[in-house]
Amino acid sequence: MKIVVLGAGALGAYYGARWEEAGHEVINLVREGRADQLRTHGLTLHSKMGNYETPNVTIAESPEEIQEPDLVFLSVKGYHLRGTIPWLKELVQKGAKVLPVLNGVEHLPILQKELGEEAVIGGLAYIIATLDESGHVQHTSTFHDLVFGPLHPSQQQICEEIGIACNQANMDGKQSANILEEIWNKYMFITAFSGITTATNLPIGDVRQYPETFIISKEILQEMKTLANVHNIHLTDEQVENAFEKLNGFDHEMTSSMHQDRRKGLPLEVEHLHGGALRLAEEHALALPYIQTIHAMIKPFESYQK
Repeated sequence: MKIVVLGAGALGAYYGARWEEAGHEVINLVREGRADQLRTHGLTLHSKMGNYETPNVTIAESPEEIQEPDLVFLSVKGYHLRGTIPWLKELVQKGAKVLPVLNGVEHLPILQKELGEEAVIGGLAYIIATLDESGHVQHTSTFHDLVFGPLHPSQQQICEEIGIACNQANMDGKQSANILEEIWNKYMFITAFSGITTATNLPIGDVRQYPETFIISKEILQEMKTLANVHNIHLTDEQVENAFEKLNGFDHEMTSSMHQDRRKGLPLEVEHLHGGALRLAEEHALALPYIQTIHAMIKPFESYQK
């Protein structure tokens, strides 16, 4: 496949490099700063699942440089979504389908409206990774799961092709017949994980040492399950328990990407995640007191720190 990675941060760079490692053509479509970094330092994956150094990073700074793309792997932060639309439109016109792996759910109707329903595939990723000072990927989890599935009947073939590419690569890929439920299940989990670690400014192990604090993550999971249900997504109490047990089983120093961004003084996705949940709840006059509180606690750290 010819895969364009739009948003070659830790997540995009990781999966793009794994596909390249398996022999697929990968183009990193990036802005000038990241392009310069990749040209200067190249790209290396430091991973518990196996290191990899890309021999020649293929870089583009405009979609005009790219011909006949099959897939755009969209892995930008939520606050950069709007800025990608012109580039995405050009790539879709050239024949690409778009696989967004942004957290949350609000990006899907935005992309479908701008690009057309046939162009937007459902997707999500489970991975914990960050970039070091040289722009190399530090993959600190033992999981690197990519879940995808059709949101339109016309997408079955491209999803099968993505499945083959994932099977060939050093990652765990899965095609889902109910991708919206998978996306909401991830949204439920990441809202709790990122919320509790970022608000407390602690890794999950330190949070667990205080049961009075850790239990808030379960309350957030429950609120997200209720929110999904009112949006006709059948998340269950069992999925809430599974997510809580996952948080309970993480290594002591494990933390969320949002917390890592807070540590680095980078912008946070709090409005895309927790703010999005509050907006979706407002549509149904649903109260989410724990999420509202976490949202308020993180909000002061949302923008670049001086």
